[in-house]
This record gives sequence, C-alpha cells and structure tokens, in this order.
Amino acid sequence: MANGGPVEHGFPHLETVRAAITALYRRLSPTTVRTFSASVAPADVAFCDTDDLHLGAQRVARELVRHFRLPDARLIVGFREMTHAANVELAAGPEYFVELNDRFRTHRRDIGAALAHEVAHVYLHRLDLAFPTTAANEILTDTVTTYLGAGWLLLDAYREDALSSQKLGYLTPEEFGYVLAKRSLLFGEDPSVRFTSPQAYTAYTKGLARARQDTRQPPLTGAGWAGRHRYAHDRRQAAPAPAGVPYSFGSDPAGRLHVTFPCPTCHQRIRVPVRGRVRARCGLCGAVLECDT
Repeated sequence: MANGGPVEHGFPHLETVRAAITALYRRLSPTTVRTFSASVAPADVAFCDTDDLHLGAQRVARELVRHFRLPDARLIVGFREMTHAANVELAAGPEYFVELNDRFRTHRRDIGAALAHEVAHVYLHRLDLAFPTTAANEILTDTVTTYLGAGWLLLDAYREDALSSQKLGYLTPEEFGYVLAKRSLLFGEDPSVRFTSPQAYTAYTKGLARARQDTRQPPLTGAGWAGRHRYAHDRRQAAPAPAGVPYSFGSDPAGRLHVTFPCPTCHQRIRVPVRGRVRARCGLCGAVLECDT
C-alpha cells in the first residue's frame, strides 16, 4: 500500500501479468472465465461512514466471496496496525481470518478494494494456482482479481495529487488499467463508468491503449503499416526475429516456414504456417484470429 509515498507508474510487470492471464485460462477454462462476465457492482460493496465498521466489513466480504463463487468460505475481518493494506491466513478453511490496516477504519470507501485482493488469495488457494515467488504471486493475485471482475475497486482506490497519494495492490495503476482493458475487450464492458477517482480513469485509458496494441501486432491483420513492413523484412530473413517483436520464425523438418506469436486474448503462443492469409484458433482460450502470415 502506497500511502503518501511515491507511486510507481508504467508497465514494469507486464510479462508477469500476461503469464498470469495465461495461467488463469489454463487452470480454469474459457467457459469458466466467461461466467465472470458481470463485475462486482458498486452498490454491493458500498461503505459509508454511518455503517457499523465490523458489520459493514463482513457484509462486503460476503459479497466478494459470493462473486468469486466460494459459497462455503467465511471471512472473519479484523483491523490492526500493519505496513500492508491487508493480510489473510490461507488455512484449510472454511473460515479465513483477514486483517485490514487500521487506516481503513477512517477510509472505509476502500475496504472493498482491500478485501477483493484478499478474497482472490483465497480463490487462488482453493484453485491451487500460484507462482513460485512471493512478488510474482502477488501480481498473479492482482491480475486474477481484476480479470475476474473485482479489480476495478483496486484501481479506483488509486488517488494522487501534489500533496498526497494512495494506491493499493502490487500492479501499477497503468497495469491495473491494462488488465481491466483486456477484460473489457473480452466482455464488451466499460469499467470506467464505475470510477470515482479521476486518476483511475487516466490510468485505465493508458492501459487500454497498451491492450489494443496486443491486437495490432503482426501477423494479425490489424497490424499497422510499420509493423507489417518490419514483419515482411524479418520473414524474408527466415531467422529468429529481433528483440522487441512478439513473433518468431521457425521451420519444420521439411523446410516449411512457420511463425509463432502470442494470442492477444490469453497470451498463449500460437504457431501457424507462413502461407498468406490464415485463420487461426487459439487452443487455450478459443479466440479466432485473422492473420496475414
């Protein structure tokens, strides 16, 4: 939790974020991912100053447990002084003890954001889905929280001006925007209508621009002229593409050329023959891609 300190910006964790999206599709399935087409509604996690602190926190926790399809999980929410925004004990269940930073006693509007991350920890614990390091695992948790419809709360908790700042989660604001945009492109929703923070909207627009770049990379037909020109040059060389491009070339034992590139939806790598116009279907998420190889 950045509280008054500097907030990191940009896309420093982008490769881990993309790996997290791929891992989520591998562990669930496209069908299960699509059951999360409805995001958490603002009214379901609203928290005003007149609400009882503990009863209100328990109510919000129950809504998030319901959203993540964890009907038998019960969260016991408490508050204490701590460095991080929140912490959850990942025991066998069905009860999970969540501690929130004392700051949330007076910043109640952001309790839903803190709890969304912790409930996602429980969800991933139940799925037995984890990355090998603590840092990567936290990025996985933020990514899954956002991709499955609760992470807009984390981005909306980001506020920054000349005198103060607040950010929850381990992704940068722009990375939260990127994952929200990937979700938006999948489900056709506009998460920006839920934002109360103007900084959150700015971060989302930057993330959306980066997410749209994924759909405009060669050999996809949506690639621009410069990308197509570079791709044609690399294809003529019939060698591994230079650093900074997402595709690579190879050949089979018979000498037939193929190109490998990431699916713009789930980032699973796809291999197709180099033979002009090709329609490819991602074997992981099922996306149908129009390519000009």
